Amino acid sequence: MDLKKYISEISDFPKKWINFKDMSPILEDSEALHFAINSFEIANAWKINKIVWLDARGFIFGSILAYKMKLPFIMLRKAWKLPWICESISYDLEYWSNTFEIQKSAINPWDKIAIVDDLLATWWSAKTAIDLIEKLWWIIESLNFVIELGFLNWKEKFENKKVVSLVKY
Repeated sequence: MDLKKYISEISDFPKKWINFKDMSPILEDSEALHFAINSFEIANAWKINKIVWLDARGFIFGSILAYKMKLPFIMLRKAWKLPWICESISYDLEYWSNTFEIQKSAINPWDKIAIVDDLLATWWSAKTAIDLIEKLWWIIESLNFVIELGFLNWKEKFENKKVVSLVKY
């Protein structure tokens, strides 16, 4: 199935010169959503024991995948959204800074993790997630994106990590 035909492109959103890729039509079509989740499952079968999603749209695909694979679903959220004891890491973007947090009790050392996010456009958030997860001695088996903006060549920055992208531009 060609998921690209389910992705709408909106020019100048949310800012001028950005061509936003809206994946809502994938969620609105049960066959397309089923195909996307099955593709992630096949790519990760027998290799992982936990799924980490990145705040916010990664939550949609990550939670469905975790449910289907009967695996724990771990939240990696922006600062101040998780209770308990969290490990955090900050990163700088071109115009602002951001912080990710994860509950320290959620994952044991050497757990095998699949990271799920909606879009690989800039590598900042995925790289920061990798740094945080590896800091806590967890093993990243794969990075999973619904959409990859391949023309930006960020995938190369992930060195020896397996990257699964369902749609490439």
